[in-house]
Amino acid sequence: METPDEALCERVAGRDEAAFDLLVERYQQRAFRLAWSILRDAEEARDVSQEAFMRLYQTAGSFAGRARFSTWFYRILVNLCLDHRRKQRWWRQVFAREERADGIEASWLDEQAAPATDPADALDQEQALAHVWAAAAELSPQQRAVLVLQVQDDLSMKDIAAVLGCSEATARVHLHRALSALRRTLRKERT
Repeated sequence: METPDEALCERVAGRDEAAFDLLVERYQQRAFRLAWSILRDAEEARDVSQEAFMRLYQTAGSFAGRARFSTWFYRILVNLCLDHRRKQRWWRQVFAREERADGIEASWLDEQAAPATDPADALDQEQALAHVWAAAAELSPQQRAVLVLQVQDDLSMKDIAAVLGCSEATARVHLHRALSALRRTLRKERT
């Protein structure tokens, strides 16, 4: 049976490096994807993800178990991303760049979609996913974070609110606005 994340975090608080390695292995890809969805830059997402793991190692003793481990860790990560964005005002330029850089968004979305067997269907699916990512680039970082946390990690609104440090109602508003904006943008592209 797999050791629960909360138990691993407790062991990390005692400086158990094997437990830390397991948590990194479990959360590394998800952390990168979440950071990338906020920062929209692969190198910056890697740096901030690594910083989040360093912060996890340093502060594991402060995990009180009031929330799930994933909620606690994602909150650290989201806060680091938002702090990074505040410090580096270049983020506005990142949103204006071509969204296909490094193929990151396509690889994440491809995992979410069922694989197409016909090459023509695969091309249509890839183009549709590219449009979704282009539309998502116009969302605020909080809206993108809510969207990714719900789609990628299937977190509840309560957990998403805890990650973002807001009320459940605010998290629902961010999700509603994100979905509405995506619909509007995608409708415009079809016409």
